[in-house]
This record gives sequence, structure tokens and C-alpha cells, in this order.
Amino acid sequence: MPAINTVSVVGVGLIGGSFALALRRVGFSGRIFGVSSPATLARALDLGVIDRGSSLEEALPRSDLVYMAQPVTHIVDQLEQVSRLVPEHALVTDAGSTKRRILERACEFFRGGADFVGGHPMAGKEGRGVEVAEAGLFNGALYALVPIRGALPDTPVMRTFLDWLDLMGCRQRVMDAAEHDTTVAWTSHMPQLVSTALAATLGERLKSPGELEVAGDGLRDMTRLAASPHGVWSAILETNGDAIDEALGSFVREVEGLRSALSSDAGERHFRRANALRNRIEAW
Repeated sequence: MPAINTVSVVGVGLIGGSFALALRRVGFSGRIFGVSSPATLARALDLGVIDRGSSLEEALPRSDLVYMAQPVTHIVDQLEQVSRLVPEHALVTDAGSTKRRILERACEFFRGGADFVGGHPMAGKEGRGVEVAEAGLFNGALYALVPIRGALPDTPVMRTFLDWLDLMGCRQRVMDAAEHDTTVAWTSHMPQLVSTALAATLGERLKSPGELEVAGDGLRDMTRLAASPHGVWSAILETNGDAIDEALGSFVREVEGLRSALSSDAGERHFRRANALRNRIEAW
């Protein structure tokens, strides 16, 4: 019998829906339960993303794998209930964008029986909801895995989950929660807030429709992330505020340095360092 016959996706939005679609793409033929709002479940069923809409109480006791893809604060709030409902052989994992708060909470409730491993697929889109879910969303993405006790559990369910991530095209990296949250504050959260701040600033300045016609592709590229709604980001800002504050402080100092160098050649060093980072990104 396969290690995983039934999967429950809790939070069938962009990430949860994409995970469910990716499972089918890599050949999973078992059942996929969805736990979400009634409207979301109805849409997910229409789109063929899940096999059945359900409640936590109905779905989790039947599940070999539970994939929690809600906002971070919702995941934190549900972990106690989830730990009581899942079978002892099951694996519970999440796709939250920050990990410290989730892992602290999981340590309280997963002390035997079912395993918990934090996760974060570094993939996404500006849109939200199951309507924009894609089977190939995780292809080529880094998938961070954050175990409770330093090492991934060596169980059939865990091994099957890792095999699935390979088949989905994910690059896997095991991290601890603090390392993860500090890193994504710089590589993901700060870029989002910089894009948001840029677009908000321009929105106040560029009032005439004709002014935007003068913009080039650079403005479109720089403000792409600004399309993300606050509802997606509020829990991230709440649970990783200290690391984000440090990253933003460094960015503000860099901007002030450029501002001070407007009438001199001192700005060259900022461009030189920026060019070096961009070249590293292109090479990677």
C-alpha cells in the first residue's frame, strides 16, 4: 500500500490549490480533501482541484498528509486542533511564509505520534485564490523544509512527500526557523515593501493619466510586486517584524547614501555594488 493515500489541503487558495494540482500532475491517484470556506471549496471542486470539500474534523482523521496553506496566524491558531485530529502515522506540514511562530507552536503539540515539518515553497503570484492556482507553480522553486528537532523524520510518509517535491521540480533545502525568517526578510519581504512604497509614492505624485505614458518597462518591473494585497502580507509583517525592520533600515541607509551622492561621483560605489549583486542573480 502506498505511504500516502489521502491528502488534506487546509486552505485551498493559490498555494494550497497549486500543491493539489501538482500532486495530480506527478501521478498521485489518491483522495484530496479540501478544507476552506464554502465558496472556495465550491470553486475548487468546479475546477477539479480537490475531490471533496470537508471540515477538519471529517478530513484529518482520514489523512496521511495534511498540507496547511493558510495565512501564518491561521496556521498557528489551528495547530493544536490539527495535532489532536491527525493519525499517529501522519505528516503535517505547512506552507507559511514565516516559520518561527509556527515552529514554536508546533513544538508544544507535536511531541509524539504524528510528525510536523515546517515548509515554505518560494513561489507565488500577485493574484490570490484557487482560480489562479497552477500545477507548475513550484517547478524550479526552492522549497524550504524546517523540522522541529533539527532533522527531517525518517518515515515512509516523509520520504514520499520529499519524492513528490522532487517530481514537482522543487530544490529542497533544510533550514532552521530563525535562519529562514532572517533570510526571507531580505530576499522576499523587503523587496515586496520596497515595491509597495515605490508604487504608493508614485501614486501620490503621478495624478495625471498622461504621466504614466512617459514611463518605461522599468517602472512596470519595479512595481510588479505592488499588486499584492495587504491581506496576503499582514500576517507576514506581524510574525517577522524584527527581521523586516532590520532589512528596511539597511535599505533606507542605502537610499540616503545615494541621495547624498547626487551631486558627486560617490554614487558610483552604490551602482558598482548593485551591479555585482545583479550579476550574481543572473548567473544563478
